[in-house]
Amino acid sequence: MKKTGIMGGTFNPIHNGHLALAQAALRQYALEEVLFVPCGQPYMKDPLSIAPCGDRVRMTALAISGQPAFRLSTIEADSAGDTYTYQTLERLRRDNPDEDYYFIMGADSLFHITEWKCPERIFAACHILAATRNGRTEDDMREQLHRLERAYHADVRLLQMDAVPVSSTEIRRRIAAGEPVDGELPEAVADYIREKGLYR
Repeated sequence: MKKTGIMGGTFNPIHNGHLALAQAALRQYALEEVLFVPCGQPYMKDPLSIAPCGDRVRMTALAISGQPAFRLSTIEADSAGDTYTYQTLERLRRDNPDEDYYFIMGADSLFHITEWKCPERIFAACHILAATRNGRTEDDMREQLHRLERAYHADVRLLQMDAVPVSSTEIRRRIAAGEPVDGELPEAVADYIREKGLYR
């Protein structure tokens, strides 16, 4: 079966940390491609702090341009109303029965995934690849991994990667304050943000 990674998120904005995480998953688990899936209206976040969906989709496309193993999916962005990870995964599996999906996430998400909508259906639909970073020790990660395995029969695997000290929240704060964000975003994304006046 084709091994396909999924990088879902608000991408508000997409940054080099997202790309590094996708690259680590691609390399360590021999994935054939990674789908970047910007969400439409994230139900767990304040909509007033989020750039319009069209801008976030465009920034994602710019960030992954020229990287043949990365592909944009608008499966969530094109949906009306709230979007849920379990629905996206189930739809992808239904439409692509010959693909094996690996959902890629940062360390913190692994500790909050049980708060997501229908986590049992997420675990049933994919493997989870979680980065060992963001202040979590590998022992903490493995304990959480075993908890999820016991409770949900989840298949969770760890991604080894160096911490990337960048976050979308901090990037937005710095842009609003007129501070530089050089080296934290793909250059094309930084140019787009300037041109559109986002996060001002």
